[in-house]
Amino acid sequence: MTSMSRARVARRIAAGAAYGGGGIGLVGAAAMGLVLAEVQLAKRQVGNGTACVPQADGRYGSSYTRPGEPPLRLVMLGDSTAAGQGVHRGGQTPGALLASGLAAVAERPVVLRNVALPGATSDDLDRQVALILADPDPVPDICVIMIGANDVTTRMPPTRSVRHLAAAVRRLRTAGAEVVVGTCPDLGTIEPVQQPLRWLARRASRQLAAAQTIGAVEQGGRTVSLGDLLGPEFAANPRELFGPDNYHPSAEGYATAAMAVLPTVCAALGLWPADEERPDASRREGFLPVARAAAEAASEAGTEVTAAMPTGPKGPWALLKRRRRRRVPVSEPTPVSPSP
Repeated sequence: MTSMSRARVARRIAAGAAYGGGGIGLVGAAAMGLVLAEVQLAKRQVGNGTACVPQADGRYGSSYTRPGEPPLRLVMLGDSTAAGQGVHRGGQTPGALLASGLAAVAERPVVLRNVALPGATSDDLDRQVALILADPDPVPDICVIMIGANDVTTRMPPTRSVRHLAAAVRRLRTAGAEVVVGTCPDLGTIEPVQQPLRWLARRASRQLAAAQTIGAVEQGGRTVSLGDLLGPEFAANPRELFGPDNYHPSAEGYATAAMAVLPTVCAALGLWPADEERPDASRREGFLPVARAAAEAASEAGTEVTAAMPTGPKGPWALLKRRRRRRVPVSEPTPVSPSP
């Protein structure tokens, strides 16, 4: 599917989400049923979504503590990828990697809370956001959402999926948090899925990722494409980047994803160098209609999309950035005392 075609499909899905539609399919129902069956072969090796996830909540970068300066607060939401299922140590989860990296860049401690749920689909974001907003602690400085794979495999209508994501971004932004969404990963990389179903899974994943980008950006969030990032690199190095279950990323895989997301997290908080905020034509960065930017991002690793202008010749416009990845340190959390 071309970038322009994907942009049209993504715009239709996002419009359906905004105006209450629910019947736009990603791929044919029969074909998607076959994809689902093969994906389930992989998931059976993982369990039913209740497998142990290492504890990563706590304080990172405690050496940066300064009197009177509060720590930054980072919250992870989403599914098993956000939770870090598939690794054995808290410091190997994406939340821990992002918290460690953010602390190093900001030179401030970062308190991480993870409310992601393995097996979750986008409709669980309502519950996760409610947990965050009910917390007596201050509103998080930044929330990172990773969601979408289970929406595809359970055949949730994409308009419904995007509607829940957009609502979550809107509620968090209204509360005062910055939001970064890691869009739907590429299900075509799962080893038990064979051609031509691998192609169908990739197509469905990218269509949803593009639609998620539109929905999130229009509510004031930023997005980073994980689909292509977890595609060629994972396909070329499956033994290194997939975990033992061949479904979830390994520690190296999560580190690869965190390296792509960290620059956008830092930019959202105003911590990235100002000279890197300007679009670089040599890196094919620039301003595009949001649907076209979403379609291009869905096809390329680590591409960021953020709102730029509320309107233009073809509707809202966005800034498409291909940020340089930054290696993230690995550290274990220091437990945080509960709030009184």
